Amino acid sequence: MSKPPRLTLPSDARAYLLATARGEFAVHEAGAPVRGTALLVPGYTGSKEDFIGMLEPLAAAGYRVVAVDGRGQHESPGPREESAYTLEELARDVLAQAGALGAAGPLHLLGHSLGGLVVRTAVVRDPAPFATLALLSTGPGAVCEDQRGRTKLLVAALEAMGDDMPAIWAAMRAQDPRDAAADSPEMLEFLRGRWLATVPEQLIGTGRALISEPDRIDDLVRVAPELPKLVLSGVSDPVWPVSAMDDMARRLGAGRVVIPGTEHSPNAEEPAATAAALAAFWEASAR
Repeated sequence: MSKPPRLTLPSDARAYLLATARGEFAVHEAGAPVRGTALLVPGYTGSKEDFIGMLEPLAAAGYRVVAVDGRGQHESPGPREESAYTLEELARDVLAQAGALGAAGPLHLLGHSLGGLVVRTAVVRDPAPFATLALLSTGPGAVCEDQRGRTKLLVAALEAMGDDMPAIWAAMRAQDPRDAAADSPEMLEFLRGRWLATVPEQLIGTGRALISEPDRIDDLVRVAPELPKLVLSGVSDPVWPVSAMDDMARRLGAGRVVIPGTEHSPNAEEPAATAAALAAFWEASAR
C-alpha cells in the first residue's frame, strides 16, 4: 500500500473529474504542457494521491501532469461487477483518458505497480497516443510467490466479506500494528477512507490480474519497438524482484533507473528524485 508523502495539493494544482468516452475519472492536475503532458496511473490499493509529491517538480520542469484514479478506485466511480476490472477494460480506460486530455504536445505514460500492467496493456492495444512509456516498480508478469499468497488471501476475504470493507480494513491493519502506529491521524483517516471508497470488485478483479498475469514483454516489444521506454524501481522491492525489472529493461531495450533509498513506491518515498529521473528521460526522448 503506497502512502503519499503529504495530503495537500500544491497551490497551483487542482482536483476535478476528467470526462472521457468511458466515463468520468477523478484526477489531480498541475502544470502547463510546455514540454508535454504526463498521465500517471497508480497501483493496487493506491490512488492519484500516490503521485502528489511529484506534481510540483514535474510541473516546474515544464510538464502538464495528470494523476488519475482508475475506475472503481478511490474517487472514481465504478460498477459492482468484477468483469469491469480486467486489464483490458482498464487499458481501454487509459486510452480514453489519453484521448480526453487532448494533449497538443508529447503524451508520456507512466504506470506504478499494477498500473504498470495496465499501461503496458494499453500500449499493446494502441501505442499511437504515447510518446514514451515508463514502468515504475512493476514486473513482466504476476507478482512474486509471497505476494501471490498475500493477494490470494485478500481476494478471498473480499469475496466473502466485500460488503463489510471496514472489517477487512481492521483485519489488515491488525496484521501490521507497527506500520499503523507510525501513521499520523490524518494519514490514517485518508488511508481508511481510500480503502472504503474503493469498489470491492475492483480489488478482486485487479488482485486476480496480479496473481495470474503472464509475461507480455514480447508483445510490448513487437507492437511498440521504437517507443522510448524506461524501467524505474527502488533498491529493493517485495512485490517483484529488482532482478526481474533489470531483465525486463534489457528485453525492452529500455533505460533503467534505480532510485536510492526506496523500495516499492519511489513516487511516494522519494518523489523529487523520481520526478527528476522521469523529466530527464522525457527530455532525452524529445531530442
